[in-house]
Amino acid sequence: VRLQVQNVEKPLYRGTFHCFQSIIKQESAFGLYKGIGSPMMGLTFINALVFGVQGNTLRALGKDTPLNQFLAGSAAGAIQCIICCPMELAKTRMQLQGTGEYKQKTKNYKNSLDCLIKIYQKEGLRGINRGMVSTFIRETPSFGFYFLTYDCMTRYLGCEAEDSYVIPKLLFSGGMSGIVSWLSTYPMDVIKSRLQADGVGGVTQYKGIMDCVRKSYHEEGWRVFTRGLTSTLLRAFPVNAATFATVTVFLMYMRSEDNIPACEPDPVIHQPSNL
Repeated sequence: VRLQVQNVEKPLYRGTFHCFQSIIKQESAFGLYKGIGSPMMGLTFINALVFGVQGNTLRALGKDTPLNQFLAGSAAGAIQCIICCPMELAKTRMQLQGTGEYKQKTKNYKNSLDCLIKIYQKEGLRGINRGMVSTFIRETPSFGFYFLTYDCMTRYLGCEAEDSYVIPKLLFSGGMSGIVSWLSTYPMDVIKSRLQADGVGGVTQYKGIMDCVRKSYHEEGWRVFTRGLTSTLLRAFPVNAATFATVTVFLMYMRSEDNIPACEPDPVIHQPSNL
């Protein structure tokens, strides 16, 4: 977030690792965890929505094809925006608060919940949903590629329930799915971050998505749309590897032979990615 929104004329950070070092040096290690309350509150519900909607949509479509995997993932991505957008708004505002200060001199927000309450009091529902359209444009195709990549990877690697290497294969498949999904829509993530950070300090720069795109490109060129990509990909692999592997293994366990009633004809799960 800090790399995406920093002033190009007076940049605070030269890159991912310089940003990491600067935050620790200037704000202590706790600076790396600013805004953690918002994801902690929202990610449980987001993942429940995403995997629930994706699975049910795929079943409703009737046939497990690459196109249906993409459509089911896209549906899941679109629906979870109602939680994702306010969550990321609070996270962004909290992460930008007290930049470069070891002890914050002025604290607009005590925590993520206080941040959302104050935004609501000042701007109403529209303020809470700032960046909703850009979040929707980012999340819908991103989750389509997310689930499609995972399905293709698990099939290619031959992930079977009885495979002794199934866990490493699931971790690798999940990690690659996260990378592909972020690469597919990353420029829109930059725009979303800039729109949600807009107004911090009382100055509003952008009228909307296209205005943000035009101004960002005019001032910084095409490279602006790749700002922060390195840190995003470094995060994406382990996070999504753990997420997908955990969900798949849990479902494999819950649907294993010992947990399926005798009336079920085929208790063996041949394709974990279809769970």
